[in-house]
Amino acid sequence: MGSLDGRVAFITGVARGQGRSHAVRLAAEGADIIGVDICADISSNNYPLATRAELDETIGLVQEHGRRMIGSIADVREFATVRATLDAGVAEFGRLDIVCANAGIAPLSLEQVPIETELAQWTDVIGVNLSGTFHTVRAAIPHLVAGGRGGSIILTSSTAGLVGMGGLDGGGLGYAASKHAIVGIMRCLANNLAAQSIRVNTVHPTAVNTMMAVNPQMMEWAANNPDGGPHLMNPMPVSLLEPRDISDAVAFLASDAAKYITGVTLPVDAGFTNKL
Repeated sequence: MGSLDGRVAFITGVARGQGRSHAVRLAAEGADIIGVDICADISSNNYPLATRAELDETIGLVQEHGRRMIGSIADVREFATVRATLDAGVAEFGRLDIVCANAGIAPLSLEQVPIETELAQWTDVIGVNLSGTFHTVRAAIPHLVAGGRGGSIILTSSTAGLVGMGGLDGGGLGYAASKHAIVGIMRCLANNLAAQSIRVNTVHPTAVNTMMAVNPQMMEWAANNPDGGPHLMNPMPVSLLEPRDISDAVAFLASDAAKYITGVTLPVDAGFTNKL
Protein backbone atom coordinates (compact mmCIF):
# COMPACT_ATOMS: atom_id res chain seq x y z
CA MET A 1 0.00 0.00 0.00
CA GLY A 2 1.33 3.40 -0.97
CA SER A 3 0.56 6.69 0.72
CA LEU A 4 -1.13 7.97 -2.47
CA ASP A 5 -2.99 4.88 -3.70
CA GLY A 6 -5.81 5.76 -6.08
CA ARG A 7 -4.92 9.43 -6.40
CA VAL A 8 -4.08 11.46 -9.48
CA ALA A 9 -1.36 14.10 -9.73
CA PHE A 10 -0.84 16.86 -12.30
CA ILE A 11 2.83 17.80 -12.77
CA THR A 12 4.32 20.46 -15.04
CA GLY A 13 7.89 20.33 -16.35
CA VAL A 14 7.61 16.57 -16.06
CA ALA A 15 9.97 15.35 -18.81
CA ARG A 16 13.18 15.41 -16.75
CA GLY A 17 14.82 16.80 -13.61
CA GLN A 18 12.68 17.49 -10.58
CA GLY A 19 9.44 17.04 -12.50
CA ARG A 20 10.39 13.54 -13.62
CA SER A 21 11.56 12.68 -10.13
CA HIS A 22 8.26 13.87 -8.64
CA ALA A 23 6.28 11.81 -11.16
CA VAL A 24 8.23 8.65 -10.42
CA ARG A 25 8.10 9.12 -6.66
CA LEU A 26 4.36 9.84 -6.58
CA ALA A 27 3.78 6.85 -8.86
CA ALA A 28 5.77 4.69 -6.46
CA GLU A 29 3.33 5.82 -3.76
CA GLY A 30 0.37 4.76 -5.90
CA ALA A 31 -0.61 7.85 -7.90
CA ASP A 32 -1.44 8.08 -11.58
CA ILE A 33 0.12 11.04 -13.37
CA ILE A 34 -1.03 13.73 -15.77
CA GLY A 35 2.13 15.46 -16.95
CA VAL A 36 3.07 18.23 -19.35
CA ASP A 37 6.32 19.64 -20.66
CA ILE A 38 7.20 22.14 -23.38
CA CYS A 39 9.65 19.69 -25.03
CA ALA A 40 11.26 22.57 -26.91
CA ASP A 41 13.87 25.22 -26.27
CA ILE A 42 13.18 28.86 -25.36
CA SER A 43 15.56 31.14 -27.23
CA SER A 44 16.33 33.50 -24.34
CA ASN A 45 17.18 30.59 -22.04
CA ASN A 46 20.80 29.54 -22.40
CA TYR A 47 20.58 25.80 -21.80
CA PRO A 48 18.56 23.13 -23.60
CA LEU A 49 15.15 22.18 -22.30
CA ALA A 50 13.61 18.73 -22.34
CA THR A 51 12.69 16.70 -25.41
CA ARG A 52 9.79 14.50 -26.42
CA ALA A 53 12.06 11.48 -26.02
CA GLU A 54 12.71 12.45 -22.39
CA LEU A 55 8.98 12.83 -21.79
CA ASP A 56 8.43 9.35 -23.18
CA GLU A 57 11.16 8.05 -20.88
CA THR A 58 9.37 9.56 -17.89
CA ILE A 59 6.16 7.82 -18.95
CA GLY A 60 8.03 4.53 -19.06
CA LEU A 61 9.51 5.06 -15.59
CA VAL A 62 6.05 5.73 -14.16
CA GLN A 63 4.69 2.61 -15.84
CA GLU A 64 7.45 0.54 -14.25
CA HIS A 65 5.69 1.24 -10.94
CA GLY A 66 2.44 -0.14 -12.33
CA ARG A 67 0.82 3.29 -12.64
CA ARG A 68 -0.63 5.12 -15.61
CA MET A 69 0.65 8.39 -17.06
CA ILE A 70 -0.70 10.73 -19.68
CA GLY A 71 2.27 12.80 -20.86
CA SER A 72 1.57 15.69 -23.23
CA ILE A 73 3.45 18.54 -24.83
CA ALA A 74 2.21 21.88 -23.50
CA ASP A 75 3.71 25.30 -22.86
CA VAL A 76 2.64 26.50 -19.41
CA ARG A 77 2.63 30.07 -20.74
CA GLU A 78 -0.46 29.14 -22.77
CA PHE A 79 -3.42 28.78 -20.42
CA ALA A 80 -5.84 27.31 -22.94
CA THR A 81 -3.44 24.48 -23.74
CA VAL A 82 -2.75 23.74 -20.08
CA ARG A 83 -6.45 23.67 -19.25
CA ALA A 84 -7.39 21.50 -22.22
CA THR A 85 -4.62 19.01 -21.44
CA LEU A 86 -5.57 18.80 -17.77
CA ASP A 87 -9.29 18.53 -18.55
CA ALA A 88 -8.59 15.61 -20.88
CA GLY A 89 -6.47 13.88 -18.24
CA VAL A 90 -9.10 14.28 -15.54
CA ALA A 91 -11.74 12.96 -17.93
CA GLU A 92 -9.55 9.88 -18.49
CA PHE A 93 -8.63 9.21 -14.85
CA GLY A 94 -11.82 10.51 -13.24
CA ARG A 95 -10.30 12.71 -10.56
CA LEU A 96 -7.54 15.11 -9.51
CA ASP A 97 -5.94 15.20 -6.07
CA ILE A 98 -2.42 16.64 -6.31
CA VAL A 99 -0.96 19.53 -8.28
CA CYS A 100 2.80 20.12 -8.66
CA ALA A 101 3.51 23.40 -10.45
CA ASN A 102 7.15 22.63 -11.16
CA ALA A 103 7.98 24.02 -14.61
CA GLY A 104 10.66 26.70 -14.52
CA ILE A 105 13.64 28.25 -16.29
CA ALA A 106 16.61 30.28 -15.09
CA PRO A 107 18.23 32.41 -17.82
CA LEU A 108 21.78 33.52 -16.99
CA SER A 109 23.92 36.26 -18.53
CA LEU A 110 27.66 35.81 -18.07
CA GLU A 111 28.42 39.30 -19.35
CA GLN A 112 26.61 42.47 -20.23
CA VAL A 113 24.06 41.80 -22.94
CA PRO A 114 21.87 44.09 -25.04
CA ILE A 115 18.78 45.39 -23.30
CA GLU A 116 16.67 43.52 -25.86
CA THR A 117 18.18 40.26 -24.60
CA GLU A 118 17.51 41.19 -20.98
CA LEU A 119 13.93 42.07 -21.76
CA ALA A 120 13.42 38.75 -23.53
CA GLN A 121 14.91 36.89 -20.55
CA TRP A 122 12.66 38.78 -18.13
CA THR A 123 9.55 38.14 -20.21
CA ASP A 124 10.25 34.44 -20.64
CA VAL A 125 11.23 33.67 -17.05
CA ILE A 126 8.20 35.52 -15.69
CA GLY A 127 6.05 33.78 -18.29
CA VAL A 128 7.19 30.28 -17.46
CA ASN A 129 7.81 30.52 -13.72
CA LEU A 130 5.07 32.88 -12.59
CA SER A 131 2.36 32.95 -15.25
CA GLY A 132 2.90 29.22 -15.74
CA THR A 133 2.26 28.62 -12.05
CA PHE A 134 -0.91 30.71 -12.17
CA HIS A 135 -2.13 28.92 -15.28
CA THR A 136 -1.48 25.55 -13.65
CA VAL A 137 -3.38 26.26 -10.46
CA ARG A 138 -6.15 28.15 -12.24
CA ALA A 139 -6.79 25.15 -14.47
CA ALA A 140 -6.61 22.69 -11.57
CA ILE A 141 -8.64 24.37 -8.82
CA PRO A 142 -12.09 23.71 -10.36
CA HIS A 143 -11.29 19.99 -10.53
CA LEU A 144 -10.06 19.88 -6.93
CA VAL A 145 -13.12 21.73 -5.66
CA ALA A 146 -15.52 19.61 -7.73
CA GLY A 147 -13.95 16.43 -6.37
CA GLY A 148 -14.96 17.33 -2.83
CA ARG A 149 -12.07 15.34 -1.37
CA GLY A 150 -9.68 18.18 -0.61
CA GLY A 151 -6.25 18.02 -2.17
CA SER A 152 -2.69 19.25 -2.17
CA ILE A 153 -1.15 21.97 -4.32
CA ILE A 154 2.64 22.15 -4.22
CA LEU A 155 4.37 25.07 -5.91
CA THR A 156 8.09 24.92 -6.68
CA SER A 157 9.79 28.13 -5.58
CA SER A 158 13.49 28.36 -4.69
CA THR A 159 15.87 29.59 -2.03
CA ALA A 160 15.82 32.65 -4.32
CA GLY A 161 12.17 33.01 -3.33
CA LEU A 162 13.08 33.55 0.33
CA VAL A 163 16.26 35.65 0.30
CA GLY A 164 17.77 38.44 -1.78
CA MET A 165 19.49 36.42 -4.48
CA GLY A 166 19.66 37.28 -8.17
CA GLY A 167 21.85 39.28 -10.48
CA LEU A 168 21.38 42.69 -11.99
CA ASP A 169 20.27 41.32 -15.35
CA GLY A 170 16.76 40.63 -16.57
CA GLY A 171 17.11 36.87 -16.23
CA GLY A 172 18.43 36.90 -12.67
CA LEU A 173 16.01 39.53 -11.43
CA GLY A 174 13.15 37.84 -13.23
CA TYR A 175 13.98 34.51 -11.61
CA ALA A 176 14.09 36.03 -8.12
CA ALA A 177 10.91 38.03 -8.71
CA SER A 178 9.02 35.01 -10.00
CA LYS A 179 10.07 32.78 -7.14
CA HIS A 180 9.11 35.40 -4.53
CA ALA A 181 5.77 35.94 -6.26
CA ILE A 182 4.99 32.22 -6.16
CA VAL A 183 4.99 32.52 -2.37
CA GLY A 184 2.36 35.24 -2.65
CA ILE A 185 0.19 33.01 -4.83
CA MET A 186 0.59 30.18 -2.33
CA ARG A 187 -0.40 32.27 0.68
CA CYS A 188 -3.51 33.65 -0.98
CA LEU A 189 -4.62 30.24 -2.24
CA ALA A 190 -3.94 28.58 1.12
CA ASN A 191 -6.33 31.01 2.80
CA ASN A 192 -8.99 30.87 0.11
CA LEU A 193 -9.03 27.10 -0.33
CA ALA A 194 -8.69 26.00 3.29
CA ALA A 195 -12.44 25.59 3.75
CA GLN A 196 -12.40 22.97 0.97
CA SER A 197 -9.51 21.11 2.68
CA ILE A 198 -7.25 21.98 -0.24
CA ARG A 199 -3.77 22.57 1.08
CA VAL A 200 -1.28 24.85 -0.67
CA ASN A 201 2.46 24.98 0.11
CA THR A 202 5.74 25.94 -1.53
CA VAL A 203 9.01 24.04 -1.60
CA HIS A 204 12.28 25.96 -1.80
CA PRO A 205 15.21 23.90 -3.06
CA THR A 206 18.82 24.95 -2.93
CA ALA A 207 20.83 24.05 -6.06
CA VAL A 208 19.74 20.68 -7.45
CA ASN A 209 21.60 18.37 -9.81
CA THR A 210 19.53 19.16 -12.90
CA MET A 211 20.24 20.97 -16.15
CA MET A 212 19.13 24.26 -14.59
CA ALA A 213 22.08 24.20 -12.19
CA VAL A 214 24.53 22.00 -14.11
CA ASN A 215 24.80 23.51 -17.58
CA PRO A 216 27.76 25.05 -19.46
CA GLN A 217 26.78 28.65 -18.67
CA MET A 218 26.39 28.01 -14.96
CA MET A 219 29.57 25.96 -14.78
CA GLU A 220 31.48 28.69 -16.60
CA TRP A 221 30.21 31.27 -14.13
CA ALA A 222 31.35 29.13 -11.19
CA ALA A 223 34.77 28.55 -12.76
CA ASN A 224 35.28 32.27 -13.38
CA ASN A 225 34.11 33.31 -9.92
CA PRO A 226 35.90 30.99 -7.47
CA ASP A 227 35.81 33.63 -4.73
CA GLY A 228 32.55 35.24 -5.71
CA GLY A 229 30.05 32.82 -4.32
CA PRO A 230 30.77 31.60 -0.79
CA HIS A 231 27.31 32.90 0.11
CA LEU A 232 25.93 30.35 -2.37
CA MET A 233 27.41 27.40 -0.47
CA ASN A 234 25.23 25.16 1.69
CA PRO A 235 26.14 24.90 5.40
CA MET A 236 25.62 21.14 5.29
CA PRO A 237 28.33 19.22 3.44
CA VAL A 238 26.57 18.88 0.09
CA SER A 239 27.02 21.09 -2.96
CA LEU A 240 24.04 19.84 -4.97
CA LEU A 241 20.92 18.05 -3.84
CA GLU A 242 19.49 15.29 -6.01
CA PRO A 243 15.99 15.62 -7.50
CA ARG A 244 14.79 12.77 -5.31
CA ASP A 245 15.59 14.87 -2.23
CA ILE A 246 12.99 17.41 -3.33
CA SER A 247 10.59 14.63 -4.29
CA ASP A 248 10.69 13.34 -0.72
CA ALA A 249 9.28 16.67 0.45
CA VAL A 250 6.71 16.76 -2.36
CA ALA A 251 5.51 13.23 -1.55
CA PHE A 252 5.12 14.19 2.10
CA LEU A 253 3.15 17.35 1.33
CA ALA A 254 0.94 15.39 -1.07
CA SER A 255 0.13 12.72 1.52
CA ASP A 256 -2.28 12.52 4.44
CA ALA A 257 0.72 12.78 6.75
CA ALA A 258 0.60 16.50 5.90
CA LYS A 259 -3.19 16.83 5.94
CA TYR A 260 -3.14 19.85 8.25
CA ILE A 261 -0.09 21.57 6.76
CA THR A 262 -0.94 24.53 4.56
CA GLY A 263 0.48 27.98 3.88
CA VAL A 264 4.04 26.78 4.55
CA THR A 265 7.28 27.78 2.80
CA LEU A 266 9.32 24.58 3.13
CA PRO A 267 13.06 24.95 2.45
CA VAL A 268 14.81 21.81 1.23
CA ASP A 269 18.14 23.56 1.23
CA ALA A 270 20.76 21.98 3.48
CA GLY A 271 20.55 25.04 5.74
CA PHE A 272 21.10 27.58 2.97
CA THR A 273 18.38 30.10 3.83
CA ASN A 274 19.09 29.90 7.54
CA LYS A 275 22.69 30.89 6.84
CA LEU A 276 21.81 34.09 5.00
